[in-house]
Amino acid sequence: MIVKTQYVTFDQELKLQSGATLGPITLAYETYGSLNEDRSNAILICHALSGDAHVAGKHAETDRKAGWWDEAVGPGKAFDTDKYFIISSNVIGGCRGSTGPGSINPKTGKPYGLTFPVITIGDMVEAQRMLLDHLDIPRLLSVTGGSMGGMQALQWAVSYPNRIRSAIVLASTARVSPQAIAFDEVARQAIYADPSWNHGDYYQSTPPNAGLAVARMIGHITYLSDASMRQKFGRRLQEKEKFGYEFATEFAVENYLKYRGSSFTQRFDANSYLYITKAIDYFDLSQGLSSFAEAFRKVKSRFLVVSYSSDWLYPPAESEEIVRALLQNGMDATYVEIQSNYGHDAFLLEAERLAGLTRDFLARVEKEGVNPPPGADRKSR
Repeated sequence: MIVKTQYVTFDQELKLQSGATLGPITLAYETYGSLNEDRSNAILICHALSGDAHVAGKHAETDRKAGWWDEAVGPGKAFDTDKYFIISSNVIGGCRGSTGPGSINPKTGKPYGLTFPVITIGDMVEAQRMLLDHLDIPRLLSVTGGSMGGMQALQWAVSYPNRIRSAIVLASTARVSPQAIAFDEVARQAIYADPSWNHGDYYQSTPPNAGLAVARMIGHITYLSDASMRQKFGRRLQEKEKFGYEFATEFAVENYLKYRGSSFTQRFDANSYLYITKAIDYFDLSQGLSSFAEAFRKVKSRFLVVSYSSDWLYPPAESEEIVRALLQNGMDATYVEIQSNYGHDAFLLEAERLAGLTRDFLARVEKEGVNPPPGADRKSR
């Protein structure tokens, strides 16, 4: 499947949750499959921290790798492009075509750097809403995503209850835990400590690749599980038969993490890492409310919530908390905990096990029939 990244620029300013404004805004996005006649088969797939709009397929036959969730998106797959019109966009604050800290600030003619305003998951969703208006899609059959993508799906259900019929939330949470915030902060500190970071002003010089690589290494540890690391690496040495008693890369797991960190610097921007992790840390749908259930009081969509047994970043208990809050509001919520040793990354790797759940759930949503036309919330936050 050959796909092309598209771009749209909105000249109007977006008011952010912080009170700041941002504009103009460019969003990079890709679409897969065809929109049906009544425009009712659209599904929005939201990416995690380091993802982008390229969710499936290839940009050219010569590409070595397909999109980041190619196992789940395509003809006959979990998100069947023979049936559904799939949309995926790079979030604002990112560095893969959408407006972010590395973009040119039209007021100065220079990259934003740290003058880029702090963003939230809600701001990301608002930019996606602008994209759907541009595509003239009044309502989504479903919004889905894993990790930060699941946060966006939850935010969609809360912010625009009349614009989505269902949400599929994978390996996610409705409020980020202190432990998850702690890991994000250590990763950010690694970037700050790199002299090349230069307070975010490095676009005309050497980028802080050393700091970004360490940040990615820290993050990647949270995506794995103890069981998967034991199975994949154990205590094996890398190209050695015995300890060298030196400060060199000796263990296979060390070599793996260094590779992950180094390769990440070739495709991601350090400032974007700072902004996106901060957006994740701010995410708490219960903020300022009397109870967690109150956050979902106006939600109207069906939910499929999936957790993974070995995920310790956003553990099953946090998915169960979402489901309890939905049930307290009388919502239709299906919860499944998949037994997996892959840790947090299981939502990307267990595509076949997810496929059956997704097909059955979407078929049930489709049988509901089309909801009444959306109300005034179509163009208001």
